[in-house]
Amino acid sequence: MEKLSRHGVALAYEEVGQGSPPVLFVHGWACDHAYFRAQVDHFSRKHRTIAVDLRGFGESDAPEQEYAMAGFADDLAWLCSQLQIERPVVVGHSMGATVALQLAARHPTVPGAIVMLDGGTRTIAAPPGSDPSIAFAETIRQDDADAIRDELGRMFVPTTAPELRAWITERMLTSRRHVMASAWEQLRLVDAAGAARANQAPTLYINAATWRPELVRFKELCPQLMLGQTVGAGHFNMMEVPDQVNAMIERFLQIIPG
Repeated sequence: MEKLSRHGVALAYEEVGQGSPPVLFVHGWACDHAYFRAQVDHFSRKHRTIAVDLRGFGESDAPEQEYAMAGFADDLAWLCSQLQIERPVVVGHSMGATVALQLAARHPTVPGAIVMLDGGTRTIAAPPGSDPSIAFAETIRQDDADAIRDELGRMFVPTTAPELRAWITERMLTSRRHVMASAWEQLRLVDAAGAARANQAPTLYINAATWRPELVRFKELCPQLMLGQTVGAGHFNMMEVPDQVNAMIERFLQIIPG
């Protein structure tokens, strides 16, 4: 992977292919660029593709700091400037979907469009002490691997292939605990309502098997939102059914303004 240093922090990315619009892939919590392998292989045939390791994850540096979604978005805007990535279609999974939305809101001239894969639609921030899932961050800091593994198990459906489930789980467990804990906390404190209102980019949301009722409110805030849903796939639908996800993104690329 290639790396660029921003304020002394190395940010890793993989770039392959040529063609417009460029496509920028942003992974989810405790993941890295490899989770988008099927999409990079597909879209790099006709597009310039860039898959990042967000600060703290994968091969990027992991300083002791707060890992907020806005900070990830600012890193991406900087990276696009450094690499002269003009108006990319930003495809974010899970936490990466939140980051893509923050990027569109904070840096509206950067993305040409965004694709949100099964994440990023929390429109009400959790008040301090009100969200019991935030307490899971302390479990992460204590490095309770069994408890972490149990939480990760919620991301799968019965049809998820056992070997894929094992690969995803064990790879996520290699993430640095201080980064995992901070990003988990910060993700749950995000109020996406403001970002959804500010987002003017064409937006596609691809839901997994479990419907998210908050999408009704999200579409009210972001009326240009297009909705899709994969069949028979859990949270990692881009890995479980890449043909479905790739086809939806492909169609989206065909109909968004050039």
